[in-house]
Amino acid sequence: MTDFPDMIAGEGSLAAYLSAHAPRVEEALGNAGAVLFRGFDVPDAQAFDAAIEAFGKLGFTYEDSLSNAVRTNITPRVFTANEAPPQTEIFLHHEMAQTPIYPSALFFYCEIAPSVGGATPLCRSDRVFDRLATEAPQFIERLDKEGVRYTNFMPGDDDAGSGQGRSWKSTLNSATPEGAEKRLKELGYSWEWQSDGSLRATTPALPAIRELGGGRRSFFNQLIAAFRGWSDSRNDPNKAITFGRGEAITADDMAPAIAIADELTYDLQWQAGDVALVDNFAVMHGRRPFRGKRRVLASLIS
Repeated sequence: MTDFPDMIAGEGSLAAYLSAHAPRVEEALGNAGAVLFRGFDVPDAQAFDAAIEAFGKLGFTYEDSLSNAVRTNITPRVFTANEAPPQTEIFLHHEMAQTPIYPSALFFYCEIAPSVGGATPLCRSDRVFDRLATEAPQFIERLDKEGVRYTNFMPGDDDAGSGQGRSWKSTLNSATPEGAEKRLKELGYSWEWQSDGSLRATTPALPAIRELGGGRRSFFNQLIAAFRGWSDSRNDPNKAITFGRGEAITADDMAPAIAIADELTYDLQWQAGDVALVDNFAVMHGRRPFRGKRRVLASLIS
């Protein structure tokens, strides 16, 4: 098995490298689940954007996503990573797996490396699944059979102080409650308006296990992030996740998954100019708390 993550060291234009070696990069991504490009000349967001374009894959915009996070577009395909405060930990998750619409892969670019902390934890979810299938088979069997539902509260306006602070207007691309309800109905969500103008939304039952091919399966969900981190003035992590039929997922249910994922996690310590490509179906990611300035940008691949 290829080391995790695979690292490709180089120099000069990353866009030129990706254009010339896309098949090699895709093979490395398939083997390792994540690829780190280090030493290339990627001085700013525009160079990062050019590298993504050179890779030749279809993009997935923030506007089109149902991401919970507040972000700012830098270019049409490049945006800031979660803008939650530096002291807030973003726990392991598959990007947008708490929604019916998610990317297949993500690019990250470190423009400014933090002075303390700020690593991006990465964890192979196929390995988490294999361990859970042995150590917590009833939990896995139930997730496989029922799926999982997520509940979160979307504020009326963006709240950058929360990792789940994206407004319902932005998330659902609607300026009116009527338009938001139409979108929710199309997605199969249930919802309830709150007195403060926020919106409580619950997904339909979504898959929590994903087939990767070749007999491999992935613990593909947002359960760890929701259970450990969906906490703000509106959201209660103890009420954020249920099995597909509506029964709460408990701390006892989650304990093996959290312990195994923590054990298998690799912390990517950023250097300025680094670019990482992550298979969203096979690898979870997050963000460690940090001090000082940190600027990591992201882009999604359909």
